[in-house]
Amino acid sequence: MAAGTLKWFAQGLHDLGNKIHDLDSDDWRMGIVTGVTPAVNTTAPHWGGTGTTNYATSQVATGGTSYTGPIVLTAEAWALNATGAAMDFADISLAQDASGFTNGGYGIVYNNTDANKRAIGYVEISSTNAASLVAGTVSITMNASGTFALSQA
Repeated sequence: MAAGTLKWFAQGLHDLGNKIHDLDSDDWRMGIVTGVTPAVNTTAPHWGGTGTTNYATSQVATGGTSYTGPIVLTAEAWALNATGAAMDFADISLAQDASGFTNGGYGIVYNNTDANKRAIGYVEISSTNAASLVAGTVSITMNASGTFALSQA
């Protein structure tokens, strides 16, 4: 089981401040990659759109039935809380699949509404690129307090 701590790309935070992303209504997706290790300071990360670092080129195999390409993130919520606002997504569970990938490493979260498919962050699934649908279910439990929070000091 993977921890669901979303690490924001610095570029993703910058884009948020420049009104590129609408946390309420944009279509958020997560693609699973292998053979690359994302970093907070990744230059212009994106998923198959326009940018410097195209994570779509490192996507795991999509030939199975459980993971057929980027996952549509559900139960997305950008809401007020007692000290500010927080964004969250539902946990992800991909069923065991004999035809699925065997080398998952990281989940890349990107804005599918954005024409450039800019990525906002990533979740570590397996730092050794060893997450396997063939071996069993792959679960990503998102941070219970939200994947992104803004709070008053």
